[in-house]
This record gives sequence, C-alpha cells and structure tokens, in this order.
Amino acid sequence: MSRYRGPRVRIIRRLGILNGLSRKRLRRPCRPGQHGQRPRKPSEYAIRLEEKQKLRFNYGLGEKQLLRYVQLAKKTKGSSGVVLLQLIEMRLDNIVFRLGLAPTIPAARQMVNHGHVCVNHKNVSIPSFQCKPGDIITLKSNENLKRLLEQNSNLGANIPSHLEFNKSTLVGKINNIVNREAVSISLNELLIVEFYSRK
Repeated sequence: MSRYRGPRVRIIRRLGILNGLSRKRLRRPCRPGQHGQRPRKPSEYAIRLEEKQKLRFNYGLGEKQLLRYVQLAKKTKGSSGVVLLQLIEMRLDNIVFRLGLAPTIPAARQMVNHGHVCVNHKNVSIPSFQCKPGDIITLKSNENLKRLLEQNSNLGANIPSHLEFNKSTLVGKINNIVNREAVSISLNELLIVEFYSRK
C-alpha cells in the first residue's frame, strides 16, 4: 500500500502525538470512533502493532520500506531497535525536517521531491536518500522559498545535537549519527523488531 494520505488528526488521536505527521493539536483526546472513550485492555499483538504504526505514520513510511529497514537493522551490529531508528532518522526528508526547513516530514518530503534540496552540492530528489556524517545540506537558489524560510521564526530552533545549521547561509551539516536520546518520538523500538520477527 502507498503512503497514507487520509485524515491526520484521526491517526494522532489513535496513536498519540506525532510531531512528524502534523503540527495540529487535539480538541478531543480520546480515540476516534463510537467506542473510543471506553477503556480497553489491548493484547500483546495490539501493543506491538501500535508501536509499529507510530513509527510508520510519523516518518511516512510504507510497509515494505519499514520491513526493509528492519531486515537491514537485524544484519547490522548493535541493538536492532536503535539501528532501526538511526537508519530512519538519517533519511534526507527527516534531516530536512530536523533542521527546521519544513514544518512536518510530509512537507520536507515534498521539498526534496520538487528538487529544492542539495546534498554535498548535488541535487537529490529522493526522500529516502541515506545521509552520512559530514554531509552538507543546502537549498537550491529559489528566492520564494528562501524568503519564506527567513520569515519563519522557528528556523533553526530545537536542532538535535548531531546536526548544525547556519541561519544566514541556510546551510546544514550532519556532524555524526543520531543517538537514541535525540529521537523525539516516544516509542519502544524493540517491540517493532519483535513484531516483524514473529511474522
């Protein structure tokens, strides 16, 4: 199935706050639907599925994409859950979002798709491009885009420690690989690895 394009607030009400998906805040905190206010005791499978869905919807991944990341994380040395988060956090669309150049990950994905982002002074239009430490992220010279970014007061605010950003030149740099504490989404990554290992 392709990327989710439906109502975002419904997903946020079901799974909790997902900063990468939308900046909207909730008026009703309960789950959507007729039975959303009833207390429920989820099964172990439901808990694992919910953690997986949080990751998928927050980063805008398809099911096959996430399965590939999990398989790659299992082959790599280290904790599979942490490696999985590192792989997903080092995607180009997520780096653009973390630098504050876009309000959400889908907006960052659109910027990359439209060719507004360069990595090491080469145009990259693939949102899933894996960035490495030492990469330099710049914007193509589009005056309208730069004017919008200069008007944005949150530009360069709350940047994680593995990134650095120069507001005057609009150039970002990746210093090192992200650590677990810098990942803003609250989830248990080991449950996601367990979910796929049981399939």
